[in-house]
Amino acid sequence: MIMKGGEKRRADHPVDRLFVDRWSPRAMSGETITEEELLTLFEAARWAPSSFNNQPWRILYARRESEHWSLYFGLLADGNKAWAHNAAALLVFISKKTFDHNGKPSLTHSYDTGAAWENLALQGYLKGYVTHGMQGFDFERARTELNIPDEFNVEAMAAIGMPGDVETLPEELRKKEGPSERRKLEQTVCEGPFRL
Repeated sequence: MIMKGGEKRRADHPVDRLFVDRWSPRAMSGETITEEELLTLFEAARWAPSSFNNQPWRILYARRESEHWSLYFGLLADGNKAWAHNAAALLVFISKKTFDHNGKPSLTHSYDTGAAWENLALQGYLKGYVTHGMQGFDFERARTELNIPDEFNVEAMAAIGMPGDVETLPEELRKKEGPSERRKLEQTVCEGPFRL
């Protein structure tokens, strides 16, 4: 079942409903997701665009039933632990800071990795999963405890799961559980020099 963003969210310009309906719920059921199902999400990320086709993103993950779950879960901030315990998988996105073809710095490694995350999030939505990105975790512990080399930047974590009952969330999160609005385009986009 796809969790829709709700009828109150409306685009100001014609875009596919996919972009308006996708949001980041926290309520998850605790059901497992198979390795094969996760590979479908990773495959979507694989096809993201990147500068010089460098594909700087790497995705580290742990499924809840794996031996690595407690390590990944332990990286989360307490606020995210309050709901992410029902996730089926936790992901850590990292990006390689240099180009493979010449070893020079890639100034868009984070930007490109964000495109991979968006592909994964949209594919997850289309498959009926909850995909929720997070910055609320210990970046330095992630680097150390997951053996991430210095040439990679730790970008973000994400929780993936099946939709769950909002009542399973702590009360303060139940109030927030719903699609958020977006600011108007004129607050984000301008032609010519910066004037926002």
